[in-house]
Amino acid sequence: MQWEIVVGLETHAQLATRSKIFSGASTAFGAEPNAQACAVDLALPGVLPVMNREAVRCAIEFGLAIGATVAPFSVFARKNYFYPDLPKGYQISQFALPVVQGGTISFLVGDQMKTVRLTRAHLEEDAGKSLHEDFAGQSGIDLNRAGTPLLEIVTEPDMRSADEAVAYAKTLHTLVTWLGVCDGNMQEGSFRCDANVSVRPKGSDTYGTRCEIKNLNSFKFLHAAIQYEAQRQIELIEDGGVVRQETRLYDPDRNETRSMRSKEDSEDYRYFPDPDLPPLVISPSWIQEVAATMPELPGQKQQRYQSELGLSEYDAITLTASKAMADYFEAALATLGHSHAKPLANWLLGEFSATLNREDLTPAQSPVPPALMGSLVARVVDGTLNNKTAKVVFSALWAGEFAEVDACIKGKGLEQISDSGAVEKMIDEVLAAHPGPVAEYKAGKEASFNFLVGQVMRAARGKANPAQVNQILKDKLAG
Repeated sequence: MQWEIVVGLETHAQLATRSKIFSGASTAFGAEPNAQACAVDLALPGVLPVMNREAVRCAIEFGLAIGATVAPFSVFARKNYFYPDLPKGYQISQFALPVVQGGTISFLVGDQMKTVRLTRAHLEEDAGKSLHEDFAGQSGIDLNRAGTPLLEIVTEPDMRSADEAVAYAKTLHTLVTWLGVCDGNMQEGSFRCDANVSVRPKGSDTYGTRCEIKNLNSFKFLHAAIQYEAQRQIELIEDGGVVRQETRLYDPDRNETRSMRSKEDSEDYRYFPDPDLPPLVISPSWIQEVAATMPELPGQKQQRYQSELGLSEYDAITLTASKAMADYFEAALATLGHSHAKPLANWLLGEFSATLNREDLTPAQSPVPPALMGSLVARVVDGTLNNKTAKVVFSALWAGEFAEVDACIKGKGLEQISDSGAVEKMIDEVLAAHPGPVAEYKAGKEASFNFLVGQVMRAARGKANPAQVNQILKDKLAG
């Protein structure tokens, strides 16, 4: 039997506020345990929560970015459960009336565009953290995260593979960091996913029993956990077993999911409106105010790059995979002009990105500033450099050997030979020195042509114009 994977994601994005969602305590990462837990976070008697306006603004901005409905009236509820790091015995969240309703996110999977529907995005507080290391068999509780503002973003079960889920999560990560509503730091827990995974016979329109895999804090783990869990369920069903609805944890060391607890339904949490918080009312004027301050979104940039700059869909999507790369591209393009957008994109998505990945840097951390990159590409466009010599210049600029492109070209003697007479002379010498490959090419062996081109470039020490070499060589071999 052929099986189909069904995936829905719940993503917790920590909102980029300086204080917590219902108290004035700091949200800064890395403080000593329990140093940033105030009376409200600890649920001491007599304290009352007060809504953080900036957290609401972040939710509005996200809702507008995904084309969702920003609810003019939403309600906070108490989600009741007992856990050691939740001192109140309940979490303040939203249930029946969330602040953001609907919306979509589109992204590329391979060469196919995929759109995932969002059910909702709601505001809630984070719980504390249980610590199990270095406690001699005991556990400790750190309540610094208690009350940290979260936006929980919930999808419909629209994804059909681990690849689609990761592509969605990366696109969502780009969006929330682009907007500045979340720093996206997965190592610090600012962006983490819960994956709801089920399987069903291919072609069926009935969903299977789902299992939720909690707290996946890397795209690699998200992919591996979904793959493992789907295969576990398939093998269990094929062996005559039944999938139980449960919450599971992913163990990256063993690459497996393990049962954590039976999965609760919403009724088990006994939701009811929080009596200490009034309904959240968002006026149309506030929504308009937020909309007026929003940056150009990734999708908008992608369309502009294609329509105004003539870039391909792939180039446009890749250049907007992060705001830092898009900003770098536009700053470099300002020194070149729109007509040279394609060669600049080729360089940024090629040698530049490869070097960033190798050095584990962001575009903003590049030792080659945008204006200098623009100057380098300009020298490729005007024929001063070919791609090979341009890479030599780029490496020297990256290493800080030169502060200017032209100085580097002169200092390393890398000016491209474009004089047709000089190129023709080198080609004549190569043809005279290699009669065998010449005869082979004329007999139909195309590979011999590449050999001859290589010999010419070698004679020119890599400084000849490749297009010019190819054309002159073809003309001479045809004569």
